[in-house]
Amino acid sequence: MNRTPGETEERTTERTVSDAPPDAERLRRWRMVLGADSADSTGCTLTGQDAAMDGALDALYGGGAGKKPNGGGTGGRSAGLGASAPSVARWLGDIRTYFPSSVVQVMQRDAIERLGLSALLLEPEMLEAVEPDVHLVGTLLSLDKAMPETTKETARAVVRKVVEDLERRLESRTRATLTGALDRSARISRPRHRDIDWDRTIRANLKNYLTLPAPDAATTAGSTGTTGTVVPERLVGYGRSSRSAKKDIVLCVDQSGSMAASVVYASVFGAVLASMRTLSTRLVVFDTAVVDLTDQLDDPVDVLFGTQLGGGTDINRALAYCQSRITRPADTVVVLISDLYEGGIRDEMLKRVAAMKASGVQFVSLLALSDEGAPAYDHEHAAALGALGAPAFACTPDLFPDVMAAAIEKRPLPIPDKEYQP
Repeated sequence: MNRTPGETEERTTERTVSDAPPDAERLRRWRMVLGADSADSTGCTLTGQDAAMDGALDALYGGGAGKKPNGGGTGGRSAGLGASAPSVARWLGDIRTYFPSSVVQVMQRDAIERLGLSALLLEPEMLEAVEPDVHLVGTLLSLDKAMPETTKETARAVVRKVVEDLERRLESRTRATLTGALDRSARISRPRHRDIDWDRTIRANLKNYLTLPAPDAATTAGSTGTTGTVVPERLVGYGRSSRSAKKDIVLCVDQSGSMAASVVYASVFGAVLASMRTLSTRLVVFDTAVVDLTDQLDDPVDVLFGTQLGGGTDINRALAYCQSRITRPADTVVVLISDLYEGGIRDEMLKRVAAMKASGVQFVSLLALSDEGAPAYDHEHAAALGALGAPAFACTPDLFPDVMAAAIEKRPLPIPDKEYQP
């Protein structure tokens, strides 16, 4: 479009909006993204549902009087939810009306972190209004000690809803993946006839296929005159069934505040693993103290409320406890889930890892077990573990079954992204 001399930028914008609807839609979107402060510059007025969505966003992210809900100054942008519980409850209802669940969870998390609204979660009415997710569970666990009795039952219901959803999503794949890994790790190379796994034996020996002439090729209708056989040079057999556990799993989980999401996922996986009779599973959580929650693994909600997020970190003490409980090193997998910020004795920690690996233990070090991005972690300690043959990396919940399967079969771990390695 060619502008005439003296035509202003604002006039050009107005004409573009009226002449070209796609540009008007673009302005509407920019107005939604930039917030109420951009109303004059975009020249776009929101109505109806757009206005309601904009109001919900502005209450959290928009400009305000520069004060927190408790009246304290921030010196910058702040939200307009105020300190009123009814106002927050209405806002929670609005965002659930106008935004998908994934966006609602992000906005709730931002409201709690940016505005200091954690105290409002101590009210049962507020808990009933929020959208449950892993991060909300972490917040509730950190508030457990301050939570009044009238709220605890509602909080447990919220946590249970999240846990049951995670179990539905993760259990079947975890069972299938680990059952296959356990079967493969138990197979024997010199089986008795009744223990031969014929399907895998044939697959393993296809390279030994021999072509032979058919016995009555001349008289057999449609015959090509040849036949073939597989020479079973190597037999693959099923391991003999046993009622005892084939592998021992030790989950050693850092319960410092930054590991909240990992604690939630580890508790769910711990319960799933404990339900498999071919595995013996132990769950240990730690900060500067060590707590063994193995006897609560039948209910991951009890496990979660048995943790205490926050505090310092003593990885060496936690690994010392785990090491003392190992009775079958060659059949044991130890999974350390920690950001590796060690407050204990660093050299002793590394010596324990080296000793466990030397005894035959499969040692896995996860910097995080969550769907979040690249975690913050101690790069020096991660590099030291890598030098011991225990590379530290972040792991999503969906990848965790594959990591465990590789550890059980004693093959290289499927590290998802080299970027997470030191």
